[in-house]
Amino acid sequence: MTSNLAMDAPIRRVSDDVAVSTPTADLAAVERVAMFELLATYFDGVNEVNFERDLAEKNWVLRILRDGRLVGFTTLQVYAAQRGGQRINIIYSGDTIVAPEAWGAPVLARGWISLVRALREERGAEPWYWLLLSSGFRTYRFLPVFWREFWPRRDAKPTADRAALLASLARERFGRFFDPSTGVVRFPHPQRLRGQLAAIPEGRALCPDVQFFLQRNPGHVDGDELVCLTELSDANLTSAGRRMIRGASP
Repeated sequence: MTSNLAMDAPIRRVSDDVAVSTPTADLAAVERVAMFELLATYFDGVNEVNFERDLAEKNWVLRILRDGRLVGFTTLQVYAAQRGGQRINIIYSGDTIVAPEAWGAPVLARGWISLVRALREERGAEPWYWLLLSSGFRTYRFLPVFWREFWPRRDAKPTADRAALLASLARERFGRFFDPSTGVVRFPHPQRLRGQLAAIPEGRALCPDVQFFLQRNPGHVDGDELVCLTELSDANLTSAGRRMIRGASP
């Protein structure tokens, strides 16, 4: 599956924020530069070679613009795998950053869910999964807020087939950098959030989901990434996720 999907790239607007979905191949040079500069502003360990290598693997970029300025983005790779004689579809999230000024704005979630639902329409009868690396609690929190079932989670263990799927996708994707005993990926040259961005704000550590994330990924401040997986289906959305769909009209 490539970025040349027969679909209209959705654009979603919330107040002054706009989520713009763009095939990676269609990004202008100035847009790529802005993405790199934003990522390097908030992460240590970022360099242009690795940024461009990661971007080249991805099919789509979702950019968040505020008054025309880039304040966030995430990249997506769409690919297929075979499991038990069945084709499954994977959306893997790459580099992701949202500037602090845009934290809490709903446009990223609405834009992301809208883009994913558009991608799923091409093969709607087949299973779709989101493979996500999380080095920060804010990223991990997307899962319990918007998805009913996801792994790992604090209040349930995955079935044997779900655990095997997560581990096999992680091994295929990350190889020796994935530790199946912890579910964590440790890259040799990780990207780490700068300064206070890596800190847990007062009161947030009391959240049970944040506590669970910190227990499962104690090396997050060093750039360790927790491997997460959820099924992408409307039936798996929480009530908050369903509200994002209802609010995701152009």
